[in-house]
Amino acid sequence: MLAYSSPPFDSPRHLFEIKWDGTRAILFVADGAIRLQNRRLQDITHRYPDLAGLHRQIKAKNAIFDGELVVLAQGRPDFRKLQQREQVADPLKIGLVAQKLPATYIVFDVLYRDDEKCLHLPLSWRKEILADLLEESAHLMESGYIEAQGRSFYREVVDQGLEGVMAKALNSPYLEGKRSRYWLKIKPRSRTVCFIVGYSQGQGARRETFGSLALATQEQGRWRFRGMVGSGFNATELRELKARLKALEQTSPAVTLDETPREIFWVKPELRCEVTFQEETPRGHFRAPAFIRLIE
Repeated sequence: MLAYSSPPFDSPRHLFEIKWDGTRAILFVADGAIRLQNRRLQDITHRYPDLAGLHRQIKAKNAIFDGELVVLAQGRPDFRKLQQREQVADPLKIGLVAQKLPATYIVFDVLYRDDEKCLHLPLSWRKEILADLLEESAHLMESGYIEAQGRSFYREVVDQGLEGVMAKALNSPYLEGKRSRYWLKIKPRSRTVCFIVGYSQGQGARRETFGSLALATQEQGRWRFRGMVGSGFNATELRELKARLKALEQTSPAVTLDETPREIFWVKPELRCEVTFQEETPRGHFRAPAFIRLIE
């Protein structure tokens, strides 16, 4: 089950839990053994020999759980350490890294219990079932939660340096493979200052101004393309920015691109703006960016 993004909020109809910074995985328990499957439906059980005994901590003959694989460092998930584990392919090395960087499976939902389907039950019921099924240890933990007080919980989570918060409707069923507003992810947005290196032609209501800005940052004396930002502008900013960008047009980009996402009018990198964004993609582009202001 997948989630949409949301700002922090309070709600008596929701529970709030930590968004764990790890690898999402389904845990299958049956016939005295376990199987782990990631979001791409790949069997990753062999990567986690240290979790082979988890079935002994489940008070059911068979069960299916949803949760997150993490490597904890001083009580916090350390994604870099988890990546070290997941990049190892040799069986001998997998065993060695499992001893050095033991994994924990943090469970936040139960889908089946002793052949009984739980998907249709409200989340509040599934949480009660989950609490009765688990014997927690260093390798198996239940994801704790609070109800109603989402804003204060979010502030505390961010202050602790954790990834964010999941808000889940107490009455929500479990929707297999679907994105739903029953579940909402609340993550802090980063801010940065970028150079404007181009713009795309506007369409519809923006046909007289521009559609989005091409962004870049300078790192160690070299330009790095950061993608396009098309939200956050008011009508005045659109008009004034278009006039200034038009005066700065040039035929070639200031940045080196592997590919151009769309037709861009390139400009001299003289204007800077502040943007917020959710996170960086593997290519270094900003995900869900929004324009805040022009830096004069």
